[in-house]
Amino acid sequence: MEKFRQLTSTAIPLATENIDTDQIIPARFLKATDKKGFGDQLFRDWRFNNEGEVNTKFSLNNPIYSGSILVAGDNFGCGSSREHAAWALVGYGFNVIISSFFADIFKGNALNNGLLPVQVSKGFLKKILIEIEENPTLEITIDLVNQQVISSVGTESFEIDAYKKVCMLNGYDDIDFLISKKDKIIAFEQTL
Repeated sequence: MEKFRQLTSTAIPLATENIDTDQIIPARFLKATDKKGFGDQLFRDWRFNNEGEVNTKFSLNNPIYSGSILVAGDNFGCGSSREHAAWALVGYGFNVIISSFFADIFKGNALNNGLLPVQVSKGFLKKILIEIEENPTLEITIDLVNQQVISSVGTESFEIDAYKKVCMLNGYDDIDFLISKKDKIIAFEQTL
């Protein structure tokens, strides 16, 4: 994983609530165990119609929106516990998802794959969504060190598990974290 400290980017709004993992990455694409290519299938049934033509009304297909932050409606990532949803979001180019609530399993899968789920209040989320729709060039800063979301609509703090924060800041997965503690582990073993 790459280190994450701070990101400033424009964002793509997706105000829909209760987006489940089957909408993020439909089950028919879950046959592969390699992370490659899942970004192409992100929101497949929303980005394309039944004939495979681009749905120009869907925000990810709207050229006025861009960026590596997805601002989604409440209860993002609910449904089945597929890690492929995080793979698809990262594969598409997202580094951060902002919502007012995340399903716990999705949140864990996201963090394990270098995708930062930032949970904000419903009021702050609404302000950001309105501002992005009015000003698609709005930049949002995600400051992981200070755990803040900063934009022209204001600043709001967010919570993150302390262990996962250390991993994100250092670009560690769980194995990398253990390796980073190798000297302490060896020192402890020598005391036994």
